[in-house]
Amino acid sequence: MKPIDGVLRTLSVALEARSYPIYIGTGLIGRADAIAPYLAGRQVMIVTNETVAPLYLDALRAALPAGLDVRTVVLPDGEAYKSVEYVERIWDALLEAGFNRRCTLIALGGGVIGDMTGFAAASYQRGVAFIQVPTTLLAQVDSSVGGKTGVNHRLGKNMIGAFWQPRAVVVDINTLATLPARELSAGLAEVIKYGLIRDADFLAWLEANMAALRDGSGDRLAYAIARSCAIKAEIVAEDETEQGVRALLNLGHTFGHAIEAEQGYGAWLHGEAVGAGMAMAAALSHRLGWIDAGALKRCRAVIQAAGLPLDPPRGMGREAFLTHMRRDKKNIDDTLRLVLLRAPGEACISAETPAATLDDLLDGYP
Repeated sequence: MKPIDGVLRTLSVALEARSYPIYIGTGLIGRADAIAPYLAGRQVMIVTNETVAPLYLDALRAALPAGLDVRTVVLPDGEAYKSVEYVERIWDALLEAGFNRRCTLIALGGGVIGDMTGFAAASYQRGVAFIQVPTTLLAQVDSSVGGKTGVNHRLGKNMIGAFWQPRAVVVDINTLATLPARELSAGLAEVIKYGLIRDADFLAWLEANMAALRDGSGDRLAYAIARSCAIKAEIVAEDETEQGVRALLNLGHTFGHAIEAEQGYGAWLHGEAVGAGMAMAAALSHRLGWIDAGALKRCRAVIQAAGLPLDPPRGMGREAFLTHMRRDKKNIDDTLRLVLLRAPGEACISAETPAATLDDLLDGYP
């Protein structure tokens, strides 16, 4: 891992020969030393979207060393475009340019761009290099780290994809200055998740600093990003392909993915759906007697303080939830597996939730 002067924090995802750094700092998109060492060859394809390209594409291109063959794919912006149809545009561009197995894809954008670029890299010529340059808080703290790549299907979120690790993750917190408030709140959902599942002290820190985070405090955002990435890196190193503990990172996601699929991808932001999903998971944990009323109130309060919804969409009933939840990737042999809380800061995977208790919870939302 190459040290870089001026970077605020440097972390590592420890996966033996496939280990890679996470650089967190300011102005990194314009720093050649943050990206150039991780290029596989002289062919580079930057994948971005119509919102991010006008803001950061020129700076990224200017930071790349001279003499490279640099091409660009600019996709529409939004979860609605996270599909094989739009990944095919990346494959088309690679093939039309004659890019070989030593090419490198750079994902410049949020979680949708990162997931699609990673999937294109995993599948192009059976696997080529890619670098994550996430520009949203949600991507910086979650989706850019860990190698989960893929696209949505009309019957389920992220059902088509591959595990494919990047060569580096370059987090430029300056990009958060152009992030709409709603997107910032969506990213905070994933930050809260890390406190709820594994770090009670971090959760307490979030409760004390949530207002400053929403106001865009650079120092606090840098710490929140670094702590979130450190927790995820630890879990990924333990369980890269989600055979066990990595499933804890899905707190709130089983409910949240159901909301996204039912409402139509993009109607609710991913983080908004996860926020409501975490509140639902906490409520179910309380109904099972695992957390007390005070802990439930605390979970709901920190989610609400982040500007996130606590309840699913009105009119989305039990059958709609269960239809989507039965397709969840964590399920084994038709058994619904949910990530629930034993305490704030401690999560577990439960395959024994009584159906009547879950039905009662889902029936409680009008």
